[in-house]
Amino acid sequence: MKITSTILMCLLAAIAGFYAAQPTLNAVEDKTAIDRTREDFELMRLFAEAYEQIDLSYVGDVDRRDLVEAAIQGMATHLDPYSSYIAPRNVRQFDRFIDQEFGGIGIHVNGTGGKLEILSVLPGTPAFRAGLKAGDEIVEVDAKSTKGLTQAALTERLIGPSGRPVELGIVRAGSAATEHISVVRETIQIPTVVGMQRNPDQTWNYWLDAASKLGYLRITHFTKHTPEELQLVMETLTMSELKGVVVDLRSNPGGLLTAAIEISDMFLESGKIVSVKGRAVPERSWQAKPGNTFPAIPVAVLVNRYSASASEVLSAALQDNSRAVIIGERTFGKGSVQTVLRLESGKSLLKLTTANYYRPNGVNIHRTEDMRPEDDWGVQPTDGHAHRMSKEQWKSWHSARDAVDYGLAAPEPAFEDPHLVDAIDWLTKEQATEPATE
Repeated sequence: MKITSTILMCLLAAIAGFYAAQPTLNAVEDKTAIDRTREDFELMRLFAEAYEQIDLSYVGDVDRRDLVEAAIQGMATHLDPYSSYIAPRNVRQFDRFIDQEFGGIGIHVNGTGGKLEILSVLPGTPAFRAGLKAGDEIVEVDAKSTKGLTQAALTERLIGPSGRPVELGIVRAGSAATEHISVVRETIQIPTVVGMQRNPDQTWNYWLDAASKLGYLRITHFTKHTPEELQLVMETLTMSELKGVVVDLRSNPGGLLTAAIEISDMFLESGKIVSVKGRAVPERSWQAKPGNTFPAIPVAVLVNRYSASASEVLSAALQDNSRAVIIGERTFGKGSVQTVLRLESGKSLLKLTTANYYRPNGVNIHRTEDMRPEDDWGVQPTDGHAHRMSKEQWKSWHSARDAVDYGLAAPEPAFEDPHLVDAIDWLTKEQATEPATE
């Protein structure tokens, strides 16, 4: 019982500290708090007893931390699909995904076929300056063979502190000799606002039709850098007399709510953008602010069944404020907000659903398990602009998109993109109806 007693003492101390930090209560509230403390104690006793029995009686050796982490993960995932526990070993990877930046050299690697081959090199990165090329096979990292390494394991070796060199052994295409190249890592920021195609120097081309002055930008997901990226792209296009723009949010899984709010504000002169509220989160709404708004050009937003979360915030804000036409498919329907809570002084993380967000018309677009197609969830395309694509069409679209992302020649499309065709047609008609200027 020693383990159980120790755990209970620690848990009771935590419970007591929590209630001691609460404001002074009246008699009724005080009784409720006492009942809650008693219930918490009994539940913690149950947990401690189960922990002790597993630790003492399980047939094999038990890692106690693994047990506790599994219990936390079980609690989180029991709540909803979006809450989770992030163990210390995964925190760095999680932060890299959220920020889309890390200390690296700037390459995409293909790990299929038994080789670790460079698929593409990002322009302006250390790898680009060091002369690494697509097709180079990486056979050594810091004098250690890469034989048997997975693509993920190689990535972990290449990532490290900015300013620290990494020694690569590479074999060029058509050669059997190993060439050694030193590359100094630096902070790599993955672009989240990309174009339809690349220029000869591998930079992005954001013109959909330069002659008609129609722009195109695809937001891959929303990070802290995305608003600034989009601002720069739009300013560049606007200086060249931009007449209309396609904002492609297809297969964008979301990201930071704050980024979606900032971008919505760039397109809106006034009006509500979004509001959030939760059991422990006071209701808060965001309004568009006048000034620093993009020119009032026509905007077509492309969405599909995989556009989620922050993508839906932006789509709904522009739709409800009559600022854009929404083209494509009904969106995913993720209208909940996750807050990242740092545990153990940041050593581990708890990603917890703390609120729901509501579009300007007051509807929460979240799709629960019991909802039906006729229920009100997600963001629907504007009337007359819904186009559902087949799995084969989506597979072809993704293949072409990924090839361009990696700096490769895009395959010939097997079909016309109906969403993009509709967007071009709509933007062209909007241009034709604009009043003439002298």
